[in-house]
Amino acid sequence: MKRLLAVLIGLNLLGMLGSGVAMAGDAPEPYPLEYWALREVINNAQVSPDGKYLGLMKIPSKDGNPIIEVYEAANLDKEPFRLDADPMEITSFRWAGDTDIVFTLRQKVRDKIEGFNQGVYETRLATVNVEKKKIRSFDEINPEIENVMPGKPSKIIISFFEFEDPEEEKGPASKISEPFRPRAYWEFDLNKGTKKLLIRGKLSLGNIDFDENGNPYLARGFDVQAGELIWYWRKPGSKGWNEIKRMSEDDFETFEVHEIDYTKVDHLLVTANNGNDKIGLWSFDVNTRQLDELIYRRSDADVFGVRYHSNTWAHPNRVTGVSYFKDKLRAEYFDEIEGAVYKQLEELIPYSHLISINSRSRDGNTMTVVNTGPRDPGTYYLIKDGKVVPVGSRQPLLESKNLADLKYIEYEARDGQMIPAFLTVPQGKGPFPLIVLPHGGPFVQETVVYDEWSQMLANNGYMVLQPQYRGSQGYGMKFYMDAFVNGGQGGYKMQDDKDDGARYLVEQGLVDPDRMAMFGWSYGGYAALVAASREDQIYQCVIAGAAVSDPLMQVNYYRYQLRGAGAEEQLRMWDDSISPLDEVEKVNVPMLLIHGSVDQRVPPEHATKYRKLLDKYNKNYKYLELDGADHFSSTLFYRHQIALYGTMMDFLKNDCGPGGL
Repeated sequence: MKRLLAVLIGLNLLGMLGSGVAMAGDAPEPYPLEYWALREVINNAQVSPDGKYLGLMKIPSKDGNPIIEVYEAANLDKEPFRLDADPMEITSFRWAGDTDIVFTLRQKVRDKIEGFNQGVYETRLATVNVEKKKIRSFDEINPEIENVMPGKPSKIIISFFEFEDPEEEKGPASKISEPFRPRAYWEFDLNKGTKKLLIRGKLSLGNIDFDENGNPYLARGFDVQAGELIWYWRKPGSKGWNEIKRMSEDDFETFEVHEIDYTKVDHLLVTANNGNDKIGLWSFDVNTRQLDELIYRRSDADVFGVRYHSNTWAHPNRVTGVSYFKDKLRAEYFDEIEGAVYKQLEELIPYSHLISINSRSRDGNTMTVVNTGPRDPGTYYLIKDGKVVPVGSRQPLLESKNLADLKYIEYEARDGQMIPAFLTVPQGKGPFPLIVLPHGGPFVQETVVYDEWSQMLANNGYMVLQPQYRGSQGYGMKFYMDAFVNGGQGGYKMQDDKDDGARYLVEQGLVDPDRMAMFGWSYGGYAALVAASREDQIYQCVIAGAAVSDPLMQVNYYRYQLRGAGAEEQLRMWDDSISPLDEVEKVNVPMLLIHGSVDQRVPPEHATKYRKLLDKYNKNYKYLELDGADHFSSTLFYRHQIALYGTMMDFLKNDCGPGGL
């Protein structure tokens, strides 16, 4: 590690790749929309454990599917080994050994969705030996890779839903959410092509974690009768499980076990509230079953997660720091050398924002690094033999100098609540037209790093506000629960939070009050529908993608699977919040509706019901259906993206208000 740090200090990467300082000047000419519609050209560059090979995913053409390319790390100019999975689509890969890659694939298996969360795709798992060029596929449907074991080279653990747990057939357990559905865990030998069953989970003890040698050491389960979540611990070398924690399903506090605390015997690292508004990192004693030491907590933000050692082959599951999200994802390192390496990388890499060592050889001397930020869609670098070589960009047509800056702001809502937000600022002079872009969820933590939609809009001259309205996570329990604990605030305070952000930017002189719109997807689409019918109208138009138009219908898809805190959150929120279907007669601005034809999370019936009412009341709207698109961005192909962006920009310029936006 010290040798690597010395090498990094001696590098002058900025001199090699150009200055990371943006030049001031007039706004750049907008890129063709085709540039933005491209899927990621390069993704997930990783070195093999011995540092000999570099593997990456690449999409070679605008309409093509991803392929895997494997290069000799010492000679990137040499022709690579290429792997295509047509007619299936490769979706991810990782190294399982010095010559073995395990990759996931998906294939469209039906033309229509089969109900809520029953999509048109199925996934499979396969492996390839890059020297023997030997491919082996697995029959299991929708498997998950649980562990690539450094202690057992060329062996992996996968899990899948093998069959329904008999306990679920008894009635009450059928209401348990998916994380507690039992999975079967198998070890696969990639050399021999054999597999063996490790353990079959059950509802009461099912969600299982394994160490680097394939030994189960942590499990979660659910006690149906008591209504309690349970955590279990298995001491290394033993075969029995010990119950270490119970928590009522009605409890809104967080308790999440991350890894073993190697600084103390029989201790685990846990993120938890422990009676506090903000989530902190704690050391948990498995013998006393208590949190016994607060390691890190902030007063302004929740702990987001832990940072693992960059060398997962030599130091698997080793926690080296803690992360939190404020103006960006930040980290506090307990391991001084790890912290120093990241600090040096941040100083060397152009436009550094969020840097990750996403793979590293066993000896620590070869690694891949990826930087992602508002002015970098994602650039991969190979560090080997004291040299830094740019591998490629996810979006090579988008130059950093022509992208927009991202700023973190806070503003006061009308009731005095401070609202965090991210502001993408276009180049040029304001006041700018504004797009308010609320995130989906709504109960998620939005981590704005590089946002393609925001950057595309900013490149076309629009300022973009992404408000972290109440209900957003990451800012403490109160901020999250204020969205529903006293009745659902969808269309009420949560909507005020968005509008008050727009008004704040007008007051600051940054935004033209006569050129404002809202665009959102999923819950964000719901918010756009609500915005279209507000009496105190501040927008000239709205764009609603995959929008929940009927909250009652949406929650009824899973109402009887809900229990505990999850039921209270969802039912209080949606039973009390405004339903856009009830507000259609009040719509007072032009609308663009967008929906995927095979959306499994917010089925197309939402768009159908809403459009019928728009027609009934003779409202001004346009509709775009994305044929074959699901709810999620990973199912938006080039044909979807180009249709989406082209329709959006035409609508904003020609149909949004009297003179366009």
